[in-house]
Amino acid sequence: MNDTEMVFEHIHIISEDPTSAAAWYTNVLGGKIIDESEVRGAPQITIAFQGVDLLIRGRRPGEDPDPHNRLRHYADYISHNQWGTDHFGFRVFGDLDAFCDRLREKGATFSVEPYDFLPGVRIAYLEAPDGISIELVQARQ
Repeated sequence: MNDTEMVFEHIHIISEDPTSAAAWYTNVLGGKIIDESEVRGAPQITIAFQGVDLLIRGRRPGEDPDPHNRLRHYADYISHNQWGTDHFGFRVFGDLDAFCDRLREKGATFSVEPYDFLPGVRIAYLEAPDGISIELVQARQ
């Protein structure tokens, strides 16, 4: 029996100018800004699109994003370092670790194994074709 379900969570973009990027997504595509904050030292703007959020963040301290970087294997700390789409995420309902084990059984590999990102938030990064990174976010219980 499978008690895990998954829904689309968010798209995360790193932008040299997050304010201008957010204006484009709201003006051109009709998204609605629902949050503007600083996360881990960088400005972040959240834009809602019919139940899927687009997160646009700026440069973190010490970052020098490379537009040609592709997915790399990360050690203990995630430091995405490229402009453009960073990853997209799915919210996982149920046990994230067990779900990741089932994905591994299907041949999936992870650039980042499940870990506690913030209190009450457990995440992992799945490697997808074409260098795409997919974040899996365990839903809060």
